[in-house]
Amino acid sequence: MSSEAKGGRSAQLKHTGLRHGWTTGACATAATTAAYTALLTGEFPDPVTITLPKGQTPSFALAAEELTGASAMAGIVKDAGDDPDVTHGALVRVTVRQLPAGAGVVFRAGPGVGTITRPGLPLPVGEPAVNPVPRQMMRDHIARVAQRYGGTGDVELTVSVDHGEEIARSTWNPRLGILGGLSILGTTGIVVPYSCSAWIDSIRRGVDVARAAGRTHVAGCTGSTSEKTVVAEYGLPEDALLDMGDFAGAVLKYVRRHPVGRLTICGGFAKLSKLAAGHLDLHSARSQVDKGFLAELARRGGADDALAAEVADANTGLAALQLCGAAGVPLGDLVATTARDEALAVLRGAPVAVDVICIDRAGTIVGRSTVA
Repeated sequence: MSSEAKGGRSAQLKHTGLRHGWTTGACATAATTAAYTALLTGEFPDPVTITLPKGQTPSFALAAEELTGASAMAGIVKDAGDDPDVTHGALVRVTVRQLPAGAGVVFRAGPGVGTITRPGLPLPVGEPAVNPVPRQMMRDHIARVAQRYGGTGDVELTVSVDHGEEIARSTWNPRLGILGGLSILGTTGIVVPYSCSAWIDSIRRGVDVARAAGRTHVAGCTGSTSEKTVVAEYGLPEDALLDMGDFAGAVLKYVRRHPVGRLTICGGFAKLSKLAAGHLDLHSARSQVDKGFLAELARRGGADDALAAEVADANTGLAALQLCGAAGVPLGDLVATTARDEALAVLRGAPVAVDVICIDRAGTIVGRSTVA
């Protein structure tokens, strides 16, 4: 099947059987192209074809259009393919209005698109949350349409997303200081299913915001329970909490390049036992609890052969922890310390002190390392 998407349909990824989709940035670019074309010619191209940064040329069907004479609006429904993207199905609209010659391209946040309110993001405070690559894509397409149909290319682009403010509550935007709606995202224009690129990008922006706020201690947490634990332990503010999820590697690699003074990693015992074993992706589909590894750690903590064999044969990581706890073997602390050492290895000498806290499902601390 072609890599292009005709009529707004997503294309099949080779070998995986999964359809890729299109970013909000690609949808906004397509809407911009259609609306500006209509403003100059009186006709909306439908479908409208754009060129992505790597040369692909997808086409998108218009879901909404309106031409008033002074302005034109086009809307594209986002198709995220087979990725579980919260913005799948959202209607991305762009309204284009002519500006005086020399004004350039001006971006405005319409309903459902957020505004930057904190430093540390790749745009200044007060700007609409239309990220740099989508902005450049939209500028490039404005220039192409202007050249083709005799426009000046001086326009105001108001980007909006129907129900975007509601959808944004399911994203990191409020924590990052992006208020009022969604961000218009994308570096390639393509959504790769289950690449979790948006989550990883949010981790990076979270580090940026924390650094810009002067935070010297941040925490990578696997979920809300671990967040509550580190807040109780250290009193960290919201902008120092990184929703790490399963992406320990993403946190560590970005902090390696953008250091903070101290990083606490907090999560469930079983997940962090995977980090201790050298896994940087803690998702159950991509790494498993290695009970043989836990048995070896238990031996280091004083377990005899019989207990080590029981740990190796345990049904779950929690069962292994309970066996060791009953025998006075500090398996939780051993996992935390080994996970800390793995984290330090990934940091490769970056000036970041690390500690690790393991919790159970109730949020009780069952193991912790010292700070190193």
